Formats: sequence, C-alpha cells, structure tokens
Amino acid sequence: MHATIFRLIAATLLLGIAMPARADDKPLHLVSAYAAGGIGDTLMRLMTEQLRISLARPVIVENKPGAAGRVGTQYVKPAPADGSVLLFTPIAPMSIFPLVYGRLGYDPVADFQPVSQIAAFDVGVAGDPKSPVRTLSELIPWLKADSAHASFGTPAAGSLPHFVGVQFAAATGIELRHVPYKGNSPSLADLMGGHLPLFFTSSQDLAEGHKSGKLRVLATSGAARSPALPDVPTFNEAGYAIAAEGWYGVYAPAGTPSETVAALNKAIVAAARTPAITERMRALGLRPTGTSPAELARIQRADLERWAPVIRASGFRPEQ
Repeated sequence: MHATIFRLIAATLLLGIAMPARADDKPLHLVSAYAAGGIGDTLMRLMTEQLRISLARPVIVENKPGAAGRVGTQYVKPAPADGSVLLFTPIAPMSIFPLVYGRLGYDPVADFQPVSQIAAFDVGVAGDPKSPVRTLSELIPWLKADSAHASFGTPAAGSLPHFVGVQFAAATGIELRHVPYKGNSPSLADLMGGHLPLFFTSSQDLAEGHKSGKLRVLATSGAARSPALPDVPTFNEAGYAIAAEGWYGVYAPAGTPSETVAALNKAIVAAARTPAITERMRALGLRPTGTSPAELARIQRADLERWAPVIRASGFRPEQ
C-alpha cells in the first residue's frame, strides 16, 4: 500500500517537472524601451498595479533604455510568444522609426502583435517667456524679423515633436533650424534660460512650466485642446492645419496565440478604464483610450502612412 502511494507521488512529481509552466503561471514582464521616470513610465507603473490584481499574477516592470527606444523594442522581439513578455511603447518605435532608420533591427508590423492602445497625447510648442511673444500670431513676425530666433528644439532627433516642428515650419513658410537635445530636461533649461526660442515636446511635459510662468505654451497639436493646457489653443484654432497625436500602446511578440492576446487585451482595457487610472491619466495630460488589438493595428498603419511624406520632405537622415 505504501509502495503504491509512493509511486503515485513520484509520478505526480515527475509529471509536474515534465509539464512546462503555463504563461499565466509565469510573472508578466512589462518592458519599456525607455528609462524610468517621465509620463510614460508613470503610466506603465499605474497600469502594472491594476494588472497584478486583475490577472492574479506578478507583473514585473523592466526598463531597457538605449538607442532612442530601439534597444528595448529589439529585446522583446525574440521573447516567448506566450504572453509572458509585453512591450509598453509610445508611438515612435512603431510608427516613426520605421520611416527614419534604415537598420532598425525589427519590423514593427511583422515582429509584433498589437494588444491595446492605452492613452493618447498631443504635442505642444513653447516659447521663451522672456520674449515679447504671447500668441502664435505674434510668433510668426517675431521669427521673420530676426533669423537668430529661427530655430526650435526637441527632446530627440527623429521623434514625433521633431516632425511636428517640421510641419510647423512648412505651414508658416519659415526656415527653422532644428536643435535636437537628449531629453526634455536640458532643452527646457535652455528654453527657460532664454537660450532657445522654441521647443516642441509632448504637451503634458510643458504643462507645469506653463502654469508656473516659467515658459509659455503657444499651441498644441490635438484635435481638441489638451486636458493639461485647457487655456492654450490648438494649431487649428490658431489658423494652421497641423494635427498630430502620439500614443502609448502594448504589444506582444508575433505569434502569440489569439486567445492569449484576447485575455491580455481584456485585462489591459479594464485597467485603462478604471476610474482611478483614467482620472490620473487626465491629470497627467493624457487622453485615456483602451482599444482592441485590431484598432491599435489600424492606428499604427495610419500613422505610418500619415508621417511618411512629412519625414521624406524633411530630408532627415539620422546617425545609425
């Protein structure tokens, strides 16, 4: 009798060793291709807390910065296609960089499966608060009057703000020199110090400085006014046909089973639409969304098509 029980226990243990762990038994690794800190990282960590509860499994945040987001994106590409590793990313690696870099190291369409868009944001243009410019209509003659003013900064070359700046230059007919920085901090310091005439970045990154009077936001790129800057007109309201929207989304490696993607989508959308999280998103200047995988795929394709002519016309060629 004891020998039979022992054999059953041994067989059960061996079976447990032989059976691979299911994806939903593993921790979920949520990978960001950018450094910790900033609006995107805050959003990812807000989502993480909710996903731990709804999925009833550990959720581990990993920041894999480098090469403007390409290192972390490449890191997720060969990950197991079982829903245990996901990429949390803004628009640039999926819909801007394919148009910019000749050697990207991944195919954003073939190598990844969209899961859900989480939130959207717009881009703002801020001016030197020490200048006499207070509106976009005052900006144009000021730029034309002195070529020393005819430049704009962005947090990175080849980024969404860079190409919104290119669109603005084309719309105004003014030749503006692009001054790329490495992140928001040094560029905002130069703007507020009077060393940079204009700066384009996400609206939420400008909101605090605008409210405190350290900088002056002149316009934003959304179809509607930014929730972070309700007193600032859109480019369209100011008479310029410029509309651009960035976003944050979640992707799985290509080949992830459709039922796994559906389960992850359900949990992510529910988290994104949780009242506490949507309220926090709006406070950060983001527009909460939460889409289906098919809708994120459509948005990604539309942005690839939308930015292709702008980037080609800019003539921008990055260092690889």
